[in-house]
Amino acid sequence: MVFFLPLVIAAQTTYHVGPDQAYNSIGTVPWESLVAGDSVIIHWRAQPYREKWVMARQGTAKHPIVVYGVPNGSNELPVIDAMDATTRTQLNFWNEGRGVVKVGGSNIPDQTPEYMVLENLKIMNGRDGYTFTGRDGLTSYTANCAAVYIETGNHITIRNCELFNCGNGLFASSAAEKIMVEGCYIHGNGNVGSIYEHNNYTEARNITFQYNRFGPLCEDCLGNNLKDRSAGTVIRYNWIEGGNRQLDLVNADGTDLYLLPEYNETWVYGNILIEPDGAGNSQIVHYGGDVGSEDTYRKGTLYFYNNTVISNRTGNTTLFRCSTNDETVDCRNNIVYVTESANRLAISNSDGTINLSHNWMKAGWMDTHGNLNGAVNDDGTTVSTAAPGFSDEAGKDFSLLQDSPCRDAATDIPQGGSLTFEYVKHQQFQARLVYGPLDIGAFEYADGSNEMPVVSAGNDTTITLPVDSVRLRGTAADPDGYIDTAYWRQADGPVPANLVNPHGYEITASGLSEQGVYEFVFTAADDAGVSASDTMVVTVLPETATSVNADETLTRDILVYPVPVQNTLHLENTEVFSDLKIINLTGQVLYHEKIRSRHELQIDVSGLPDGIFYIIFNAGDNRAVRRFVKTE
Repeated sequence: MVFFLPLVIAAQTTYHVGPDQAYNSIGTVPWESLVAGDSVIIHWRAQPYREKWVMARQGTAKHPIVVYGVPNGSNELPVIDAMDATTRTQLNFWNEGRGVVKVGGSNIPDQTPEYMVLENLKIMNGRDGYTFTGRDGLTSYTANCAAVYIETGNHITIRNCELFNCGNGLFASSAAEKIMVEGCYIHGNGNVGSIYEHNNYTEARNITFQYNRFGPLCEDCLGNNLKDRSAGTVIRYNWIEGGNRQLDLVNADGTDLYLLPEYNETWVYGNILIEPDGAGNSQIVHYGGDVGSEDTYRKGTLYFYNNTVISNRTGNTTLFRCSTNDETVDCRNNIVYVTESANRLAISNSDGTINLSHNWMKAGWMDTHGNLNGAVNDDGTTVSTAAPGFSDEAGKDFSLLQDSPCRDAATDIPQGGSLTFEYVKHQQFQARLVYGPLDIGAFEYADGSNEMPVVSAGNDTTITLPVDSVRLRGTAADPDGYIDTAYWRQADGPVPANLVNPHGYEITASGLSEQGVYEFVFTAADDAGVSASDTMVVTVLPETATSVNADETLTRDILVYPVPVQNTLHLENTEVFSDLKIINLTGQVLYHEKIRSRHELQIDVSGLPDGIFYIIFNAGDNRAVRRFVKTE
């Protein structure tokens, strides 16, 4: 019997939506059939797009699926308005009322989303009382509707979006993984009188917030600004203003995230946290848990460093609330400034261990305003003066003056941490240039008299397994002095790499044993202590056919013809194999099929580009490899 197996290789497509574009509405885009590398470009128009949709297709690290808004000449983003919105009829997904733009959780399309980017859109008005037309006709939004609702997916990026006037701004469930939220403006969300909806409400595995502006919630809305139940949480270089609490970092709610090792470390650094007078709870940061068994509370360490905290409350301010004595805070290098007298500031609500080092605070602060059940440990390095030396406190410019007591007064950041950038108003960032010893707070004093070093980490590169090491070659020069120190560190990657002698220009990174993208940062400092960094990306590809340990006898018995092939590839003597896959020269799998011991096969390869390809056959622990050439 002959089996015919179609192979379709889709080309990357760009879908332009808007006035005078090929697609006049978002709903005309075939969301259910997007492929890696596709882009949906939504152009600004005077009227909002009253549409909603689900994103549930799979891109790749090199070819993500991107949904991108094009602003007008005044930099106004395209508006996605949930009020009276419609949905493409070909889409079929549940929890329609929970999100304006939903990621994952659908019947059509039926994939778990991967490597998808949502960028440059203003998404608004998803809240109880407003309606949309979906698969069940006219439907009301739920009270906890989010502007963006990530139900499931991995490697999802939300970038430079404005999330406004919804129940929740951003919501992510425990099935979400490796989420990046950057450069967004999230404000005006929540429900009047309710503590259950927030600007951000997330519970994911590995989530990073950076360069975002979190503004106050809607008037009389009682939720938190950034509430998070995730494992592997990083909150860095953000502006967070208002909310019941600025940060509510609590326990996983009924999921197994609390069993993950990254659950016990939370990183908060380089942020500006602002407490307006009368803005809900007097606590800035809550760390631990708030629901269910205390066994699932974080019970780890909150690394809280180089933040600038401003409280304009006329009453008391409490910096931390730890839920139990099993929570610890490493609090170092922070400016904690209250506009009222110093005794209005307390470090701890009651429980937990708070370790203080090299912070700026007015003299006279309190351990607690109540009963201290845990501990506040001050190592005696607190800097206490009348004022921290802000450039323009009234104008909310919290950078440092030249004579600020916070200059050169910090200690080293925690081991395993980083401090590469600093926030720029608004939703931007810049390199943090260190002049001499590190400064306290979210900003480094900028001394324009010294030129920064010119640093290069070299060109990005690609290796293919089983090769698992690469040579890193950095260069650095100082225009007005000399380079004093240089070192490498790993910033990201599927597994930790082994950096041999990292304090040097040229080193070896080994142990890159899993495919994926690795980032290595090269930093050099000049004789004045000014440092600069550059990043090199190493892409590790999976094994290619040439690295497969193939059985020569099995390989020799397989017939593959014609060679070269144009449309249909014939295979014979394949009955000993359970499955096969076709890969290209980079190891990318283009086709995978269970063949179930078939003697003869035909595969349609007409969709392949011209080139050389390999077929890998599997039979238990044995493999065979055959090569073929595709041509027109």
